[in-house]
Amino acid sequence: MRALPDPHESPGQFSRRRLLALGAAALATPLAVSLNPAGQSAHAASAGVAATEYEQRFLDLYGKITDSANGYFSPDGIPYHSVETLIVEAPDHGHETTSEAYSYLIWLQAMYGKVSGDWSRFNAAWEIMEQFMIPTHAQQPTNSFYNASKPATYAGEHDLPSAYPSQLDPSIAAGSDPIAAELKSAYGTDDIYGMHWLQDVDNVYGYGGGATGPVYINTFQRGPQESVWETVPHPTRDEFAHGGPNGYLDLFTGDASYARQWKYTNAPDADARAVQAAYWAHVWASAQGKEGEIAGTVAKAAKMGDYLRYAMFDKYFKQIGDCTDPSGCTPGSGKSSSHYLLSWYYAWGGATDTSAGWAWRIGCSHSHGGYQNPLAAHVLSSYAPLQPKSATGKEDWAKSLTRQIEFYRWLQSAEGAIAGGATNSWRGRYAEPPSGTATFYGMHYDEKPVYHDPPSNQWFGFQAWSMERVAEYCHETDDTDARVVLDRWVAWALSETTVNADGTYSFPSTLRWSGQPDDWDPANPGGNAGLHVSVADYTDDVGVAAAYAKTLTYYAAASGHTKAASTAKALLDGLWERYQDDLGVAVPEERADYRRFSDPVYVPGGWSGTMPNGDPVDSSSTFASIRSFYQDDEDWPKVEAYLGGGPVPSFTYHRFWAQADIALALGVYAELLE
Repeated sequence: MRALPDPHESPGQFSRRRLLALGAAALATPLAVSLNPAGQSAHAASAGVAATEYEQRFLDLYGKITDSANGYFSPDGIPYHSVETLIVEAPDHGHETTSEAYSYLIWLQAMYGKVSGDWSRFNAAWEIMEQFMIPTHAQQPTNSFYNASKPATYAGEHDLPSAYPSQLDPSIAAGSDPIAAELKSAYGTDDIYGMHWLQDVDNVYGYGGGATGPVYINTFQRGPQESVWETVPHPTRDEFAHGGPNGYLDLFTGDASYARQWKYTNAPDADARAVQAAYWAHVWASAQGKEGEIAGTVAKAAKMGDYLRYAMFDKYFKQIGDCTDPSGCTPGSGKSSSHYLLSWYYAWGGATDTSAGWAWRIGCSHSHGGYQNPLAAHVLSSYAPLQPKSATGKEDWAKSLTRQIEFYRWLQSAEGAIAGGATNSWRGRYAEPPSGTATFYGMHYDEKPVYHDPPSNQWFGFQAWSMERVAEYCHETDDTDARVVLDRWVAWALSETTVNADGTYSFPSTLRWSGQPDDWDPANPGGNAGLHVSVADYTDDVGVAAAYAKTLTYYAAASGHTKAASTAKALLDGLWERYQDDLGVAVPEERADYRRFSDPVYVPGGWSGTMPNGDPVDSSSTFASIRSFYQDDEDWPKVEAYLGGGPVPSFTYHRFWAQADIALALGVYAELLE
C-alpha cells in the first residue's frame, strides 16, 4: 500500500482507497475456497456434487495465482504484469501492470464465482480496477471544459520517432463528438469511465515521488516504428517535475508554449474483455440464483461499455471513408465519424489548472482484427442487464456487432487466418494510400496497423484471443456469418497444430502475410483469393495455448467438432502435465531480443532532461541508460553477459494474463466438454 495519499486525493478518497485495499488483500491471499475431505469445492459440496477433474485443476491453479507468497499481486491487490521484474514486451517492467491484467483478474474471479458460488471476489476485483485503473475526478479534473464541437487539436503521426515532436496544427478542423452530451446526461458527470492502459505499480520509475505506487505512466507516443525499446516512459500527469523544462511534452508535440496537463490512453480490447467477463459472471450467477449479488458490478460494466464507444470514432472525428487529406477531409457530424469497430485506443486529457481549464478527447483511426470483440458488442446491444444508459449506446453496439463480423469476413485470408486491419488515416496523417489499396467502407487495408516493430499482426496470439471471442459469440447465438468465419479459421489453425504422444504440442507463433483482401462489398463479399498467410515458426507458449484451447472448446461445444474437442483437451493436458511449477504453468523462453537493451532512444539534439532517479535523457540515451534501475535486478547479470557477447539468456516467466487464461481455459473445459 502506498505510504502517502496521492496529493490530488481528498482525505476521504484516501480513506476509501485504504478500505478497498484491505478488501483487495483477499484477492492475493492463500486460496479461501477449501476442499472438504472428499475433494469437493465449497459450491460443489453444497450441491452434493464432487468437483470434476478440470474444475479441480482450475481451483489448484487459482490457488497458486492468489497465494500471496507467489508474487502475482501488489500489497494493494493489483495484479502485476508478471511475477518476474526483468521482462520487456509492451510493458517495459514486470511490476508494471496493464488494463489487460485487470480485465483478466475480473474474468478469473467470475469463473471463481461460478465454481465456488462466492461472488464477493468478482465484485472486489471490479472495485480494485475502478479504484486504481480508472482515473478519479481529481485525476481528470478539467473535463467540464471539454468542447465537443472542437474535440482536439490536430497533430499528424509520423513514420519514425526522429520525426517527432509533431507540430500541433489548429488550422485543420476536427469533427464534432456526438456522444459527449449523451454520456453526461446518462451518468451525470463529464469524467470518462474507462481504464488507462499502463501503470507503474511499485513506482519503479519514481513518478509518484516518495510513494511506493501505483502511478499512471505512458510510453508509446511516436509513430508505428517506435518499439518498446525506443520509448521514453513519462507520467500521465506532467507537472514539469521531471524531464526537461516542459516535462516530457516537447518530445512528442510541438507547440508555442506548454501547460501542465494530464492525459490518459485506453486499450479498448481490455475494457471490452471486462464487459465480456461481466456477462459470463451474470450468466453463471443467475444459474445459481445469485445475480442480485453482482447487479451493481454488472451495471458498472454496462457503463464502461457505453464510454468504450469512443473507440469507434476516427481520431479527429473526421468522416469515415476516402479521407486522404487532413485539410480537405470532411469533419464528421453525427455518427459519420464512426467506423463502429474497436480501434487501437481512445484517449483524453486536459489542463491540471482548474482555473484555466481545457480538455480534449480523441478516438483512433486504426482498427486491428485482433482487438474486435463481437460478444461484448452482442451483450451491450441485446442483453438487458448490460444495456447502456445512454440514448444511442444500444443501437451503436448493435451496428458495431454487424460491422465487426463484416470486418472478420473481409480480413479472412484464403487459408483462414485473419489479416491485419484497416485505417481511416493512412500513415496516421490522412495521407494518400498506394493506388489499388483494398477498402472496407472506404477505410484502407493495413497489413500491420499501428505498429511495425514487430509487425502488429505477426503474433498468433491475436488470432487466438480474437477468435475465442467469436467462438463465445457463436456459442451464444446462431449467427451464420460468424460461424462461417470460425469454421474456416479453426480448420486452418488445426492444420497447423501438432500434438505429440508425450504431451508436447506446437502451434503457429509468427505469421507472414502477402497480398490483400478484395474490396468489401457487403452484398457480394469476395473470396480473398489474393490474401495469404504462412507460418514462419511455431511455439508452445502457455498463455496463447490457453486462449487457443478456449477457442476450440467453445467451438466444439457449439458444433460437435470432435477434433477441436480432442485438441483442446490435449493442449490443456499438455499444459498441466508437462509445464506446471510451483508458481503456475510456464515454459522457458530464450530472449534474443534483449540485445536491444542497448538500443538508442531518439531524443532531439539540444533536448536534455532527467528521469526521476537522475538518469540523463539526451541524444546519447539508450533503453538501458534511462532505466538504470535494471542494473539492480537479480536477473540483470544474464542480460549483461549477453550484451557482452555471451549466450542468449533464457527466462521462465509467469505473466498474470497467461496464468489467468490457463485457469479460465480449464474452467471452460470443465463447464462445456468434461
